[in-house]
Amino acid sequence: MQYMISVLDDGTGTGTEAEMAAIDAFNDTLEAEGRLVLLGGLAAPREAAVLDNRDGKGLVSEGPFAELSEYVSGLWIVEAADRETALRLAAEGSKACNRRVEVRALMSASAADRPSALG
Repeated sequence: MQYMISVLDDGTGTGTEAEMAAIDAFNDTLEAEGRLVLLGGLAAPREAAVLDNRDGKGLVSEGPFAELSEYVSGLWIVEAADRETALRLAAEGSKACNRRVEVRALMSASAADRPSALG
């Protein structure tokens, strides 16, 4: 199963040299274990744009969709056998980047594997 580990930041910006070294080491471990699917850092919320094309008008708003004290500044998508393993990996990632993280399972792309929205 795949899980997304989102790095939560409060505006402190890029990690320190020591944090970046710890993140690189964590990334190397994920890759060596065959767990790494995707990783990346995200630009600051002030560089975001929100688009709404539900009515075909293509409205664009500059900035984040919500004003929050914390934002997602990066992520890992990892392979983990179960939630407990994903939580253990997230704890290691949190320690490496010195930030809080959020863990969420990715929904299956297969319609047959998706839970029904109706229950």
